[in-house]
Amino acid sequence: MGISYGTLEDKELNDSKSKIIYYLQLFVNALWPIIFFTLKWRLFAFIWIILLAILIIVMIINFYKKDKTAGLLQIPYLLWTLFASYLNISIYLLNK
Repeated sequence: MGISYGTLEDKELNDSKSKIIYYLQLFVNALWPIIFFTLKWRLFAFIWIILLAILIIVMIINFYKKDKTAGLLQIPYLLWTLFASYLNISIYLLNK
């Protein structure tokens, strides 16, 4: 995430929309472990991580329009988030 964002910063391609999307997804990402592990709200955590995945997709599109490499560098992050979503819903369903 940081390398991708830093690439846009170095090339002076970051605008306020890119910064808002980046920091919003970072905030949503930071809250997910609290919701899942501390509060143990498994279903809400799944909804929250889906929101995160949507924000990541928006970020990828936004970054890709500015710099292809910056956008493509976010794909592993999206894949990891989708895998975590699968694990999240599986844990919820198995412990229902």
